[in-house]
Amino acid sequence: MARPDALTPASLESRLATWIPTYPDCSLIVALSGGLDSTVLADLLLQLAAVRPDLRLRAVHVDHGLQEAAGDWALRCAQWCEQRGLPLQVLRLHLGAVPQGHSLEAYARDHRRAALAGLVKEDDVLLTAHHLDDQSETVLMQLLRGAGLRGLAAMPVRARLGRGWQLRPFLDFNRLQLQQYAAARSLLGIEDPMNADPRFDRAFLRHAVLPVMDQRWPSAARTLARSAAHLAEAQGLLDQLAALDACGLLEAGCLSVSGLKELDASRQRNLLRWWLHSSGLPLPSTRRLESILRDVLGASEGRSPVVRWPGGEVRRHGDRLFAQAPMAPPLTGPVSIAPGQDLDLPGLSIRLAVCEGAGIALESPDEALELRFGQMDERLAWAPERRPSRVRDLLREQGIPPWLRPRFPLIYRGADLLAVGPVVGFKYRPAAGRLAVRPEIRWQTPIL
Repeated sequence: MARPDALTPASLESRLATWIPTYPDCSLIVALSGGLDSTVLADLLLQLAAVRPDLRLRAVHVDHGLQEAAGDWALRCAQWCEQRGLPLQVLRLHLGAVPQGHSLEAYARDHRRAALAGLVKEDDVLLTAHHLDDQSETVLMQLLRGAGLRGLAAMPVRARLGRGWQLRPFLDFNRLQLQQYAAARSLLGIEDPMNADPRFDRAFLRHAVLPVMDQRWPSAARTLARSAAHLAEAQGLLDQLAALDACGLLEAGCLSVSGLKELDASRQRNLLRWWLHSSGLPLPSTRRLESILRDVLGASEGRSPVVRWPGGEVRRHGDRLFAQAPMAPPLTGPVSIAPGQDLDLPGLSIRLAVCEGAGIALESPDEALELRFGQMDERLAWAPERRPSRVRDLLREQGIPPWLRPRFPLIYRGADLLAVGPVVGFKYRPAAGRLAVRPEIRWQTPIL
C-alpha cells in the first residue's frame, strides 16, 4: 500500500473525486461519533465545504444508548456542529438484550449499520473515519474468528450501503497521523471507555496485542492492510466466478435449486456466499452454510425448509431458494386503508392506487376498506366462469410461498371479501369510467 499524502482538504477532495463518480453532485454525510477520528474527518470536510459552497454536507450521530454518558455525547456533537453550521441528525437506537451467539460489539455494530443504511438515499455517500490501525485490528479479529476471504479482506474503501454508498477515505492513514492533525487544529474528541476496556476484543487487540507486534514488526499495521488488499482482490475473482455460475440460475433474486445442485460443493458454497452478500444479508457461519446445502437443497420439492442465522434466513419453495432478513410476525388484527394511502406492514408495503374502470369499485371517493390476514378458508369468485376459490387455494395457484400466505392482505368491505391482494373478485369490479382502487403490493422478499 502506497504511503499517503498529507491530511489536507485538497488531498481529501482528490480521494473523493477518485472514489465517487458523482462527486461533487452528491450528498455527503459524515458519521460523527464525537471521537477524535470522526472529528478530524468532519473538520476536513468543513474546510472543503468552505471553499466549495455547492457541496451538500451534513452529519449523523448514532446514539446506541449503551452507556449513561451516551446522551451527553449526542449533545456535545450537536453543540460542535451548531458552532460550525453543520446540520446534524441524531439516530437513537433502542437495543434489546443481546441475542445468544452475538457479542455486544457485533450486536451494536449491526444495528448501527442497519440504521445508517436506512438513512442513506440513492445519491448519498456516508463517510466514516476508519483508518489504517482500525483495518489491521479488523484483519486480526476476522482471522481469529476463522473468517473466509471476504472477512479477511476487511473493510473496503468504498462499498454499497443501503441505496447509497459508504466511503472510508482514511484507510491509508494511521492513528498517529490523525492525532497529529487534531493537535495542529486544536481538536478534541470524546473518549469512549469501551475502547479501553479489555473485555472487548477490539480494545484487547488495540492495547495488549498490537503494541507488542509493533515493537517486533514496526510496519505490522501497513503489512496487514496490504494482505487484506491481496485477499480482497482474490475475493473479487471468486465473485466473478460466482456471477458466471449464477447466469441462468438467478431469477428475480431467487436461486434455482436444480441449477445449484449441478455445481460442485466448493462452487455451491461460493455462489451461496456471493448471493447472500449481494442480497445485503450478513453471511452465515460455516455450520449454517452447510445446513443450507444439506437440509434445504436436499429436501424434497414439496417441502419448505428454512435455515436461520442472526440477520438472515434462506427458505425453499419448489425449485427456488429465497434469501431475506428475518420477517416480523404476521399481523392478526384488521387494518384500515384509504384510497391512495401507502401502508408499511410486516414484510410488505401496500397501496390502494386510485384508477378508473379496473380494480375494486368504490362506493364513495374517500371510502376506507379493511385489510385482514390469515383467513385461509374464505372464498372469492375472481372470474365469472370459475367457482369461488378458497384463499389458500388461490394463493397456491398464484405461486405465493407458504410462509407469505398468512401475511397476504385480504381486502374487505364489511363482511364481504373484495380481493386477495391484487386478485379482485369479479363481482366488485367497476364498470368503465367509475372510480376504483387497484391494490399494489411490494414484498420484502421476491415472489416468482
